[in-house]
Amino acid sequence: MEPTTLIFLWCLGIGLIVGLLAGMLGIGGGLIIVPALSYLMVHFLDMSTDTVMPMAVATSLSTIIFTGFSSALAHHRLGNLSRYLVTWSGMGIAVGSIGGALTASSISGHTLKNIFAVLVMVVAAQMVFHKRRPSSHTANKPVLMGVGTGTGFISALMGIGGGALLVPALTWFQVNVRQAIGCAAFSGLIVALFGTASFISAGLSAPGLPDNAIGFVYYPATLGIVTTSVFTANLGAKLGQKMNTDLLKKLLAGLLVLVSIRMIVGIE
Repeated sequence: MEPTTLIFLWCLGIGLIVGLLAGMLGIGGGLIIVPALSYLMVHFLDMSTDTVMPMAVATSLSTIIFTGFSSALAHHRLGNLSRYLVTWSGMGIAVGSIGGALTASSISGHTLKNIFAVLVMVVAAQMVFHKRRPSSHTANKPVLMGVGTGTGFISALMGIGGGALLVPALTWFQVNVRQAIGCAAFSGLIVALFGTASFISAGLSAPGLPDNAIGFVYYPATLGIVTTSVFTANLGAKLGQKMNTDLLKKLLAGLLVLVSIRMIVGIE
């Protein structure tokens, strides 16, 4: 079977898992998509880590355009989008995501791989140990822009939506948790749009990219993941109401640590 077809079929399965976990736990799929795509591209397309890592990150961001739009629309209908929060954090996120994407596309793939692995470990630790304890400070305009810029930069560098970073940060600055989640959903769309566009632009003249790529975005993988994840996200949300999600988060965090160690050791 042709490598492109194999990757598409594998990505249908990845989308099933990503959608379920996103629905149950509210996490972005990039934490799973990037390592999985890296492995698939190395082994099916015979690509090097230097080329694979920016492509995996860019492709992961491209899938968030679709899931982020759906999630942001749902939170808008629920009244969870604060114009103040979205406007000021969104400006920082747009700037940060461009910077993160350009950084990811300019450093070596091995360096990006190791940065990703370490940051995933940090996110996994946050999933297990974080407790929402508000500070004495409020989310004013400079704070929102600063938090947004940092979130956008790290999110584009990792290929994630940024909810795992933005929600704890906003709640620490005394933002209502529902509004923080709604802002994170909308911000994921901003990261995806600006980050994907930057990766496409940076990759147009990059050497060694495979067929069926637009810049650094490998669109057969995008189509495969989106095709199934949009359906399983709703199922995951329903399952999340019935399951012990705290235990599931700890199990997922453990899996992410193992994946990170494997990436540091090598994916080739």
